[in-house]
Amino acid sequence: MEVRHPVHPEHMMMFDTEELRQHFLVEGLFVPDEPKLVYCFYDRLIVGGVCPVKPLSLSVDPKVIGAEFLLERRELGIINIGGKGRVVADGVSFDLDCSEGLYVAMGTRDLQFTSLDPAAPAKFYLNSAPAHAVLPTSKIPLAATEPLVMGDAATSNKRTIRKYIHPGGVKSCQLVMGMTTLEQGSVWNTMPVHTHQRRMEAYLYFNLPQDAVVFHLMGEPDETRHLVVRDGEVVLSPSWSIHSGAGTANYTFIWGMAGENQNFSDMDHVPMSTLR
Repeated sequence: MEVRHPVHPEHMMMFDTEELRQHFLVEGLFVPDEPKLVYCFYDRLIVGGVCPVKPLSLSVDPKVIGAEFLLERRELGIINIGGKGRVVADGVSFDLDCSEGLYVAMGTRDLQFTSLDPAAPAKFYLNSAPAHAVLPTSKIPLAATEPLVMGDAATSNKRTIRKYIHPGGVKSCQLVMGMTTLEQGSVWNTMPVHTHQRRMEAYLYFNLPQDAVVFHLMGEPDETRHLVVRDGEVVLSPSWSIHSGAGTANYTFIWGMAGENQNFSDMDHVPMSTLR
């Protein structure tokens, strides 16, 4: 398991491009048969990816999380962005089509991941946060996520937001996850920008054409920087940072949050006039 340490905003101002990428960009999540987990000290969120051609299980280093198994004191959210797959949680099977999700309860010891068609493997995206209670393991069909259409084609940000794990749907201790899909011709996400000092966020960008990129904007509102992000890559966003982006084509992203609350609307909006 890779470990990412926190960065002070004044420290980030001195980073060059490669240092920004080393601290905030996660690459190589969906390498076939090579599960990857990244532990970050921003609210102790773990992001990960599993792309099983053969059946795979997860193992963790007890020195990192101080536990025998991943979910001894944690909860887990999973969204499949690949072919049809199956997750077996302590012997109970859940089949996940593309864009379907699963919440896995704290205390679940055994996790196994399988692709139903190895020629078109599943891509399981994982977010895990510390938990304090056992809540039901629950599958999240796409049809169970209420679509919220926002933005406008005139401002190149028409998009559909779907909440997967949140207080009004499948409940968790602190983890919140959802997915935003931009319509063709729209490329901007989360603009105008905001921060939320009470929780961090991670963005997984996907459904990008091979020759397309997203310019992810980050940093304090008056000291912005950018990362060039490609399909299947994750940006770790500290609570003090904006998290916005513009792509060379439309795309989809999964957002995951952990921190002090689960209130989706708890945002510190930034006036456009203050951006630099």
